[in-house]
Amino acid sequence: MTTLTFGKAINEGLRRALADEDRVVLMGEDIGTLGGVFRVTDGLKDEFGAKRVVDTPLSEAGIVGTAVGLAYRGYRPVVEIQFDGFVYPAFDQLVAQVAKLHYRSRGTVKMPLVIRIPFGGGIGAAEHHSESPEAYFAHTAGLRVVACSNPQDAYVMIRQAIASDDPVVFFEPKRRYHQKSEVDLDASLADQPPLGVATVVVPGTDVTLVTYGGLVQTARDAAVAAAEEGVSIEVIDLRSLAPVDYSTIEASVRRTGRLVVAHEAGEQLGLGAELAASLTERCFEYLEAAPVRVTGHDIPYPPAKLERYHLPDLDRILDGVDRALGRPNSLSGDSLSGVEA
Repeated sequence: MTTLTFGKAINEGLRRALADEDRVVLMGEDIGTLGGVFRVTDGLKDEFGAKRVVDTPLSEAGIVGTAVGLAYRGYRPVVEIQFDGFVYPAFDQLVAQVAKLHYRSRGTVKMPLVIRIPFGGGIGAAEHHSESPEAYFAHTAGLRVVACSNPQDAYVMIRQAIASDDPVVFFEPKRRYHQKSEVDLDASLADQPPLGVATVVVPGTDVTLVTYGGLVQTARDAAVAAAEEGVSIEVIDLRSLAPVDYSTIEASVRRTGRLVVAHEAGEQLGLGAELAASLTERCFEYLEAAPVRVTGHDIPYPPAKLERYHLPDLDRILDGVDRALGRPNSLSGDSLSGVEA
């Protein structure tokens, strides 16, 4: 085992993919000489050369369009979108073209293309630099959409995404780039959970808490805090946003009878809405309470000084757990601070 930051784990995953397969090509703004604005590709241009780690012009549509051509020719391009909010100029390429090529060609054309997108807030940046656009892509049939939450998954999942013949939108929670943990660099992909599988990261019995990306660590912290009050939270890291691994979530909800979904993106028509509706359909007779969503607010991303009021934190997630359990909470008007113990 080697201790790596989240960002370095992705770097090692990219390095391994470049070394294992000559058709892997990295493309993006400032990813070569600079090593990317978050230094995720640091050193890869020096090791593999400028023809495989390509600094591109500032044109997201052009970058993705070029990557589509490379994928047509048998390459496995990996595109970095510098910040989440910069992906919109490439939205037409991804949704109207990339997602449909395999189906349009009746399976003749494969599209082994990875779009890496640092996403979410928590770094004190403004709009276009802290956004959560995952629902746009999860809604689009023909795209795989994943979000990793820890260094080990980052190392494995980026390699799995590159090995996939499907286009993969790969979300990286930028606030976790400096989080460290042990990574097994010798891990065989054959021994790892498949790309589309959710994982139970904290077992529990009272309520199921589903989240992904940067909020997984916050959910872990919430489980520890709740345990001090005798509440057992089962935390599920969704990992794959499209397709969703409903079997893992269903099994948990049928045991706990309660569901909380947390994400940084806004509530309206977000992943939480889809999960709440689908799990209600699948587990209605097992539910003891209505599913609860804990999300960002339905506003454009706020200025940096206000993001702590926008992003779900430990207190808001625990309040959602209280709502699911029917305990005093912020909506019931009798929060814990206002009632007798």
